Amino acid sequence: MLIGKNERLIFTGDSVTDVGRAHPIGEGRDHSLGDGYPLFVDAIIRAWMPDHPIRVTNMGVSGYRSRDLLNGWQAECLDLLPDWVSICIGINDCWRKYDVPFQKERAIGLEEYEENLRIILDRTLPHVKGVIMCTPYYLEPNRQDRMRADMDRYSDVCRKLAAEFSLPLADFQAAFDEALEYIYPSTFTWDRIHPNPSGHMVMAKAFLKAIGFPIEKAW
Repeated sequence: MLIGKNERLIFTGDSVTDVGRAHPIGEGRDHSLGDGYPLFVDAIIRAWMPDHPIRVTNMGVSGYRSRDLLNGWQAECLDLLPDWVSICIGINDCWRKYDVPFQKERAIGLEEYEENLRIILDRTLPHVKGVIMCTPYYLEPNRQDRMRADMDRYSDVCRKLAAEFSLPLADFQAAFDEALEYIYPSTFTWDRIHPNPSGHMVMAKAFLKAIGFPIEKAW
């Protein structure tokens, strides 16, 4: 597994990462990690690899776009001295075009989105062991749907940067697409964005695969 013993992994992102985590620092007892995929990732590693302790912190912030993530990056990530960082951002950059279409200033265009991620990576990679990129997603199986087609362009930016910087990629959109071959979107989420526990487990599975979790230990 990429993350070594006693290393610190910080999850960053928006509401699908936050999921009720403790503020200002999302770690500690009970539901401090929130109720989403960061909790499941931590729980699975602890349960199946008790000889491989890692420190998990959830710093996701509901409503964040890539611009907000960049503005808070030093205090909300780098100052916490992570060994590894997960970045899951972009849903709101795209979604604001569709849920508040007349407030055009709230959306983040594709060019700025990529530039914000590049700045974050340039500031981060010299100080950590690695960054895990996570694609934004939309649980709409019709890829011709306007928002789904648009969200795919944001996902493609993450894929491109992961390849360019040789970073592990948790492809959440691809993971959901595989599941949606058999399961209707509402089984995972009421609004095609915010997952229920089953949806978060799909994300946790994709994340664990990206970091090389030894799946044979789960059996």
